[in-house]
Order: sequence, then structure tokens, then C-alpha cells
Amino acid sequence: MNQAAFHSFLACEDLKDPEKADQQKLFELRLNSNISLIQHLFFELYPQVEHKKDFGKLLRLLPNLFNKRPERLRLLDLSRMAEGNWYQDQRLVGMQLYVDRYNKDLNGLKAKLPYIEDLGVNLIHLMPVTTRPQGQNDGGYAVNSYTKVDPRYGTRADLLRLIKTMHSKQMYVMLDFVVNHTSDEFPWAKKAAAGNKKYQKYYYTYQDRTIPDAFEKSLPEVFPESAPGNFTYNEQMQKWVMTVFNNYQWDLNYRNPEVFMEMLSNLVTLANMGVDIVRFDALAFLWKKLGTISQNLPEAHMVISLFRLCLQVVAPGIVLLAEAIVAPTNIVKYFGQGIFKGNECELAYNATLMALLWNSVATKKTLLLYRNLKNIPSRPQEGAWLNYIRCHDDIGLGFDDRYIYEIGWDASEHRKFLLNYFTQKLEWSPAIGQAFMYNPRTGDGRITGSAASLLGLEMGLKTKNAKLIDQAIDKIVMLHGIILSYGGIPMLYAGDEIGTLNDYSYLNEEDKRDDSRWLNRPVHDWASSAAVHQEGSIPYRVFRQVRHLIALRKEYQVLADHHLPLLHEPNNNHVLAFERTDGNNKGILVLCNFDEHDQALDAGLITSLGYIKNARYSDLITGEKRKLTSGLFSLKPYEIFWLDSL
Repeated sequence: MNQAAFHSFLACEDLKDPEKADQQKLFELRLNSNISLIQHLFFELYPQVEHKKDFGKLLRLLPNLFNKRPERLRLLDLSRMAEGNWYQDQRLVGMQLYVDRYNKDLNGLKAKLPYIEDLGVNLIHLMPVTTRPQGQNDGGYAVNSYTKVDPRYGTRADLLRLIKTMHSKQMYVMLDFVVNHTSDEFPWAKKAAAGNKKYQKYYYTYQDRTIPDAFEKSLPEVFPESAPGNFTYNEQMQKWVMTVFNNYQWDLNYRNPEVFMEMLSNLVTLANMGVDIVRFDALAFLWKKLGTISQNLPEAHMVISLFRLCLQVVAPGIVLLAEAIVAPTNIVKYFGQGIFKGNECELAYNATLMALLWNSVATKKTLLLYRNLKNIPSRPQEGAWLNYIRCHDDIGLGFDDRYIYEIGWDASEHRKFLLNYFTQKLEWSPAIGQAFMYNPRTGDGRITGSAASLLGLEMGLKTKNAKLIDQAIDKIVMLHGIILSYGGIPMLYAGDEIGTLNDYSYLNEEDKRDDSRWLNRPVHDWASSAAVHQEGSIPYRVFRQVRHLIALRKEYQVLADHHLPLLHEPNNNHVLAFERTDGNNKGILVLCNFDEHDQALDAGLITSLGYIKNARYSDLITGEKRKLTSGLFSLKPYEIFWLDSL
């Protein structure tokens, strides 16, 4: 909703008491406020001459979808509209997890909510729980349904009870919406394979290789090892179908307006289960065009904006997260651009920060981190980053080559170094990880592994090296301290809070052994979680420190995402320094040492920013007030400070 309409909406007398609000009237107000932009986008994608009737269908669909929205969620929508950008609150802390690998099923997860609450997490991203093919299914991202719960997780009723329980605890739920593709077992795909011409137009299907070969000239390969090429021949249909990811994942054809409207209905049905944040999976691929790489195209952004505007009319309390792991300058575009600035996704993964943190771990330097972060366009005021250390996926090395060369390094050689550092190709590296989708022809590849193993904990335990173990724990805590203070929503990965190591069991499973990402998709070790109460144990040391940082974050409103972090480049390239302020005089200065040796800073910078007065400073993490004994500020290896302004 544009700003004028938004303020008009808030001024509506009915909104003061959502339960008494005339909801139909408010729906019509939202529709009238957004209709011109919806119409503009629709006819940009689907020319008016050919699709006037289709736009009429969309206008009839929106009130039907609104009428299906449960009363409880309509009231929640109104409350959130009045509250404003609730997702920017510093009290919001997330965790991503696989339900079955966390604790068997949905009811098992529900039983573990007290543990999650004790940690301080109040937002859970449930990895896909909907039906999927048996065997290979890309971790559930090959969907057979957008709303039916796979029996291995329980029932739809179990999911609804879990969501209601979480809401009663002031917890939030994020679910995935696989917007780019379906599985080949999805009802539309089955009908298309059986010869139904209508549903063949829901996908990119071709009689021969002429158009597929033309596409292949410019399309990159997402999975060059396990799924080379971008098209698969379907024997039953006797046609080629576009499969950018895996041969069992058919790309949806958003050039067909029927696909958009069907997917909008699926999206609202998902939202009506009580979901607070919807993660748009693989949205960079939504529009295909010959002669391009068919990623990040302007039309893809239009499709996302159209989803967002329609959702604002029907279910305005829902927030969208862009899963766009793309070049830094492209990521910010998913917040919206031009007249649609702030009208695309409210949230986006800060994949650039994540990858740069791992780069700094390997190099022990922050040079490349500063070069990149200082040159990324700012997110809009309404947006927020989702900051993370690890997730279910790999670590890409999508740094801008220009900045690598600017600091005097060779871009190709530097990426090889990072791969070697994290995959045991360097004797001195403590990291234990694996390569993912390594291309021997180009030397390109990505990295997999749990945070703890990549940070040296597995090596420390294997070699019984107490110093390595201590350093690994310090690194785990430092990286969490960064994402918890940098701004946006911090998203922990389940198991990282207890130092979970790589899980090699995937090598024994036929449908997983070719996908090294399962290395960092472990079954949660509840025996280790029980050890969080055992003083001196590794789970105890990691859990207690991470929980402490989460509690601190929630306490300080300056860490809310209302102001962008201010980067300060100190006179030491092993140190990261950034400041969070409230726009006035109150702030927190974060200092981190990425090196294995003590580092010192000229205290002048810290003094000039107001964090040292009369040679004294206050560290929020330790709760200590300390005195400088010289003109230098010292940091121990992998130490992090949150300095309070004095």
C-alpha cells in the first residue's frame, strides 16, 4: 500500500477496535488503494489487448480469497497494520529447522517449544512439510502440494495446532512457498504429462529441441554435477519440459496469467493456515526469456510485486521473504524499485554478509568485507535483512571480483583458496567441510558443512586440541554476536546453538549421498541439548553465551531495525567495527577480532564516537565497566564487544 493510502487506512475510525471494524469496508479500501498499481503490473506482464478478460478474473478472485480468510487472521491483519513494521522489532529472533530431523514430526516439535523459548527464539522457519515425491525431492522443495501436510510430519490439524500454540506464546511461523516450480507429481504436471493442453501451458513444454537448445545457449546450470542442462524429456508427454533445478522439478510458466492466479490462490491458502512470514523460494527464476540467463529479470520483479500487492489487499498482515541468493547489487532489488520501492518483499536474505563473514574467518581479515558492504545499495526504510551464519544450503562465493582485485588479490585464486581452506586441502586449516557442485573445468564451487565443523570444533575434538576447541567456540559466539546486532532479523540454524558437527550419515542414503548439503542438515542431538545444563560441556558453553546475546538484543531497542548499521573501518584489518544508533546519541558499538592473535586499536576512534569517556568504557556482553591503561583498545582472539555509549 502506498504511504498516502496507508495513513488514510490508519486514520479510519473502525481500526481503533479491530473486532468492531467493518472488515468488508476495509477490504474495499485496500483494494481501491492498490487497484491502479495491480492493473498497471498485470497489463505490463499480460498485454491488455489479449488479457482483458483475465484481469476481470483477477478482480473477481480477490474478494473470493478475502472471504476465505479466517476471522482470527483478519483481526491479526488489522492489528499488524496498526502496529507498522513489526518485523523490524529487536525482540524478533528466528531459527530454521527441518521438522523431522529436529524431533520426528510436528507434535515432536511442539513438545520442544519450551527449549526453543528458553533459548530466546520466537520465530521458527519450518522447512517444507508438504507432500513431496518419494526418494529424491530436493529436501521437500519438489512439491506435490502447497498445503497438504506429508504424513511423515503428521496431519494438517497437527500443523494448525502447532501454529495456534506458537501464536499463543507470541511466537511467529515462517513457511516456504515454492513459487518457481512444482514436482513432476504435482496434479498440474500429471495432467500435462497425460496430454492435457491447458496444463501443458502451465509449464514450458516443447515438441522438439529447437527452443530448448536456444535457451541453453545462455542459461547457466544450477546443479551441473547432478542435473546438467535445463530441460528434461518426458516420455509420457513426448515433450521437453524446462527443469532448471532438477529433472523432477518443472518450472512454472508465469507468462500464462492462469498460472499467476492459481498460484495466488495457493499462496492465500497457505497464509490462511496462520503463517506470519512466507519465504518465496527461488523467486529470481520466475520469468524466462531467450538470450538471457533468465534470472533477476524485470518481469520476475513485476510478478513478485503483483503477488505482494494482491496479498496486501487480501491478507495485509503477511510478510514476504525473498530467497534470492544472487549478486549483492541484485539482492536489494527484491525490496522493490522505482514506483514499486517497498512494494515487493519486506525481507531478503543477507547472503552477502553471510559469505563475507566466512571469507573473514578464512583470511582472518575484514578488507573484503568492508569493500563489499560499503558498496551495497541501502535497503528501503520498510525493508529488513534476514541475517544468518548457516542454513540448510551451501555457502556460495558470489563476491564482486572488482573488490577482490582492488585489495590486491586475484579473484579466481582467492576463491580456490577459500574452497581449499574449508575442504581440508590446506594442512593448517582447522575447517572441515566439503565442496558442493564443484566444476573442475572452471574451478568454481560452493561449500557445505555445519558452522561448528567449519569453525574448527570438529578438528579440535578429533585431535584433542583444547586450544582449537576454545577458539572454535569463541568463533561460534562471535559470529552469532554479529548477526544478532547487525540489524534485521537474526536467523539461527537449529543445532548451531549447541555446536552441532557435520552429519555424515547422508552418505549411507541413496537419495542423499550425491548432495553434500546434507552434511549440514543433521538430526538434532537431544543428548547434547540436555548437556546445556552440564557446566563446562561444549553445548553448555555455546548455548549459554548465545542465549545471553539473544536476551541482550531484546533488551536494547537501539538494535531494532529502524536505522542502518554504520560501518567504521579501524586502523586494523583484522577487526570489524560497526555501530547501531537510534538516530540520536544512544548507540552500541560492535567490535570483533577475526584473528587468532590479540589485536589492538587506536582508542581515538572509539572515544570520538562516544564509547570511551574518561578512559572508561562499558561492555554490555560481560556487564563490566573497564578502564583503558593506554591509548590502545585490545581485543583477544575472536573476541566480540558490544560497547555501550556513555
